[in-house]
Amino acid sequence: MALYTCTKCGKKVPTQYETCPYCGAPQPSVKELPLDINKMKQCKACGKLIAKSAKVCPKCGEKQKKKHPILGAFLIILGVLIIAAAIGGNSEKGPKKVGDLSSSQSDPVKDQDPESSTFGVGEKVELNDIIVTLNSVTESTGKQFLEPSEGNVYLLCEFTIENNSKKELNISSILCFDGYVDDYSTSFSITAQSASDKGQLDGTIAVGKKMNGAIGYEVPTDWHEIEIHFTPDFWTGKDIIFLYKK
Repeated sequence: MALYTCTKCGKKVPTQYETCPYCGAPQPSVKELPLDINKMKQCKACGKLIAKSAKVCPKCGEKQKKKHPILGAFLIILGVLIIAAAIGGNSEKGPKKVGDLSSSQSDPVKDQDPESSTFGVGEKVELNDIIVTLNSVTESTGKQFLEPSEGNVYLLCEFTIENNSKKELNISSILCFDGYVDDYSTSFSITAQSASDKGQLDGTIAVGKKMNGAIGYEVPTDWHEIEIHFTPDFWTGKDIIFLYKK
């Protein structure tokens, strides 16, 4: 506990006292005290100057909680990153059609609204300088030792992804694609993908380069519609939705 000398009786007096407990003489203000300010701190509750080592304020009795500068700095940085990501994500435009793929397979989604948020087979869609095309959707009964369960078929969705951004693009069949068959969530099937002669959609696309491959699902034979959500960048919170009707 920090002490100073009473100006009248000369006894040592704790700094939290405004008058000397021995002679009653008023004591100098905090600014006038010959204290080492580096060893003092301000009580969070009453504002009085107390020793840095004090766990409880001797004036008001309030417990003094220790600060965690490293944790505080980490939380501040994390908050800034989240806010920046949110602002950046909101400032980005949504996906838009930029062309069509010449293909013998026509798009079953008829009379699509130009302002629609879903896209069909053969349509080139751009989002954040990433162009994605759903080239085809085909059924497969598999290969030897790679056959779907009874009552199911493999559904193979071929994509081409072009990276026109300024940084490498990481693609994952599991993390970047979400499939829904007749409004029910469906998982990526490695055996279905293996039944395709196309490569798997996993890896890194360098700036200005492309990736082509297929993602496979195992679905009931009487399926009617598949909806695939492709997310090129987690931080933007935006995705491209492709819709295909049987």
